[in-house]
Amino acid sequence: MTDRPTSLPDRDISARLCEQVGEAHERHAPLRIVGGDTRAFYGRPVEADPLDVAEHRGIIHYDPVELIVTARAGTPLEDLEAALAEHHQMLSFEPPRFGPQSTLGGAVASGMAGPRRPWAGATRDLVLGSRVITQQGKLLRFGGEVMKNVAGYDMSRLMTGAQGTLGVLADVSFKVLPRPAAHCDLRLAMPLDEALSRLARLGRRPLPITAAAWYDGELLLRLEGGRSSVDATRQELGGETLEPGFWQALRDLRHDFFTLSPGQSLWRLSLPPNTAPLTLDDSHSDTLYDWAGCQRFVKTSLEDEAVRRACSAVGGHATCYTPAAQGGSDSPFTPLHPVVEKHHRRLKEQLDARGIFNPGRLYAAF
Repeated sequence: MTDRPTSLPDRDISARLCEQVGEAHERHAPLRIVGGDTRAFYGRPVEADPLDVAEHRGIIHYDPVELIVTARAGTPLEDLEAALAEHHQMLSFEPPRFGPQSTLGGAVASGMAGPRRPWAGATRDLVLGSRVITQQGKLLRFGGEVMKNVAGYDMSRLMTGAQGTLGVLADVSFKVLPRPAAHCDLRLAMPLDEALSRLARLGRRPLPITAAAWYDGELLLRLEGGRSSVDATRQELGGETLEPGFWQALRDLRHDFFTLSPGQSLWRLSLPPNTAPLTLDDSHSDTLYDWAGCQRFVKTSLEDEAVRRACSAVGGHATCYTPAAQGGSDSPFTPLHPVVEKHHRRLKEQLDARGIFNPGRLYAAF
């Protein structure tokens, strides 16, 4: 078991953060929670005093045998994943990095996951517990370091994807997984319709696929698992070897696809399995298919309503990744159904009665 590894910087500034939050609550002064600030594009801009959590960093507890790690929110993802790699382990939800300053807290607050997500689970599936600074500036623990059912709010999972609107993450405990023994990346030339059909068939079999994408006439697959299983699947599927670094570039939105032309915005579409290609009335749009087609990145000059209408027609939703200041949507997230919005408002009122935590980050009204 490893406690506070000396190889990583370790600093606990939770007392200072609690004091700052408590003062902001008393003054009704909104706060913009900032770590590495690499995910500032994701959501609406927040006009408020910054609460900098980047100094609050370090691994608090790591037990490779029990597959559990607890780290502070300001810990850089690169540092945490390097420490796990020393024990041949990983964060299986494959959190995106948008620069070396990308932090653990930002990964959890945004809820983003990489290409492995359909096969390994979402961010909230791996969160075991957390410590959260509440609206009164109190540091409270929620959950623990074991999977269990909880009564009332499951705060650790509520914080995942909440974009810092419900409280300030101080530290988070995760379930980690062993790194696969064998790995192989493949590319197979085929049209989109054939690729989607083939992925649907492959998805019904217990194959060691941990990533599947399609772009520019090629089906791209990642195989991971036992050596014999990976080798047998590679021989069955055929294809050519995919160049190194593709999945990391896709995860971090660094692939050439993500270069936008003037007038274009980048949208992320979340769709049900086996959804056919969407018909978008834009001859200049381009699409990259991830998560075996369930996640699609679209570059388009279409208006918000046209993109969202096409998604909702097949039971999906759309998020704009291009900030409004760069020509993107003023409302990047899909508008809430009135019933869902009512519950969101009630939750916000209970956990942030004075609206100090990242006000307007998700929706303009709260």
